[in-house]
Amino acid sequence: MTRIDFHTNIADKVSYACRLARKAYGSRARLVLLADGAEQAAELAEALWTLSDTDFIPHVMADDPLASQTPVIVTDNEEAELPHYEMLVNLTRRTPSTFAQFQRVFEIISTDADDAAAGRQRYVAYKKQNYPLTHFVAGQS
Repeated sequence: MTRIDFHTNIADKVSYACRLARKAYGSRARLVLLADGAEQAAELAEALWTLSDTDFIPHVMADDPLASQTPVIVTDNEEAELPHYEMLVNLTRRTPSTFAQFQRVFEIISTDADDAAAGRQRYVAYKKQNYPLTHFVAGQS
């Protein structure tokens, strides 16, 4: 069953997702970053290139010919054909229709009131379906 981790109170979702990607890549995990539109997908791809001077996180868009050989995939299309289903980082305000295909899902919830409300709705929906849930609040130990 898919494990779902909620990360809430996130000031910058793109930056946070990049740090998660760095951590996943460092542990040899493969993940998909699901953006909330083409503009955010482009922002994610650019941010992964500029995360730091010393880190390189191999990534491509989902429709790239090298996607099957690349550990980090960026997409804004939850219905896209993906090369792997290990981890999903959801930056959208909706429940991805394909979330159950992944071993683990990270729900990234910002400090924005509308985003937080949508996140609470997803949390309740997952809980009703008995998915294992964890909750991490940024800024708290």
